[in-house]
Amino acid sequence: MEILKKTSAVVIPTASPTNIGGIPSVLPDKPEYQVAGDSGKTTLWVVFVIMVIASAVFTGMAWRVPVTKRLYHVITTLITIFAAISYFAMATGHGVSNNHIKIREQHDNVPDTYHEVYRQVFWARYVDWSLTTPLLLLDLSLLAGLNGANILMAVIADIIMILTGLFAAFGSEGTPQKWGWYTIACIAYLVVIWHLAIHGRAQAAAKSDKVASFFFAIAGFTLIVWTAYPIVWGIADGSRRMSVDAEIIAYAVLDVLAKPIFGLWLLFTHAKMPETNVDLGGFWANGLGGEGSLRLEDDGA
Repeated sequence: MEILKKTSAVVIPTASPTNIGGIPSVLPDKPEYQVAGDSGKTTLWVVFVIMVIASAVFTGMAWRVPVTKRLYHVITTLITIFAAISYFAMATGHGVSNNHIKIREQHDNVPDTYHEVYRQVFWARYVDWSLTTPLLLLDLSLLAGLNGANILMAVIADIIMILTGLFAAFGSEGTPQKWGWYTIACIAYLVVIWHLAIHGRAQAAAKSDKVASFFFAIAGFTLIVWTAYPIVWGIADGSRRMSVDAEIIAYAVLDVLAKPIFGLWLLFTHAKMPETNVDLGGFWANGLGGEGSLRLEDDGA
């Protein structure tokens, strides 16, 4: 009986060398699934509600100003609407895929084995960023008074940054591909910084000291928050040193700062700073009018 007790306490590892019939072999590990837990799922729903509330608040603020002066309000409201849709997709499990990762494990005197990892990638987040970050850049560009060429280059660089980040998230483990895409994304981000920090600041300073000070503050805040995104990506999707729940919470904090908080700051300050107004008449405020409408009249009329 004592021998049986000692024998039953022995734990056989799932990936340890064995010897069957004199032939060394190894038992592979079971696949590892890195998925969102209760805290991550709850966070997704909470941020969805925050984005919906922010959208309602921004819409209410837009109704209080003339249509000709609603450009900032419309852009900022669209940002949180797109974010709300993205978070709803992620919270309901419709904006998620599994990235299959195979990790090679070497053993002495036995064949190598592969440890398989299935990690959730929230691709809806990248769809969100590809729509909202250009709009955020447009807000900042209009505030600074950037010309069309600089705005276009900044937006294109931003879209490249987001798409290559998505490609990196699904990149193969242990190959240059994954971190190659990540490097391209970081280079594109530097282009965005260049246009905002150099051209944007110069154009804002040409408007007034007040506008320049506000632009420097809100653009600096935005760039600091945006710089945290690739850091989180490198720790989470890149090296998988962060759990999926921690990844969700980290991105949630950044998204709330970059969208609702940014929007409130921009719209409230814009309301007190007439120099930042962008007045749009014509089609934006009045539609096609009489000149663009079709009239059907009798020939004899």
